Amino acid sequence: MDVTVYHNPACGTSRGVLALLEEHGIAPRVIEYLKTPPSRDEVRRLAAAAGVPVRALLRENVAPYAERGLADEGLTEDALLDAIEADPILLNRPIVVTPKGTALCRPKDKVLDLL
Repeated sequence: MDVTVYHNPACGTSRGVLALLEEHGIAPRVIEYLKTPPSRDEVRRLAAAAGVPVRALLRENVAPYAERGLADEGLTEDALLDAIEADPILLNRPIVVTPKGTALCRPKDKVLDLL
């Protein structure tokens, strides 16, 4: 199965998703998004594929979220994409892409719905 995981090795949930995939015999393509950030178009596509607004992919518990005033519901998706592009740490993880769909897999067991 072709699986891609947008991963941060410092994240326990992200590591848990990789472990679940391994338990199911799946060796995913792993993108460490802090080292290789997705383009704004790719983030837009991930959100669309997951059926969620870009805002749903934001991490709220990191300093850039407050510093950039991202809690403002009036911000456009383009403004949110600008923020993610400038500070990739704002992208929540792990985002998993499989032939069955795309999802932010929090909690980690959500990845099982994509297998």
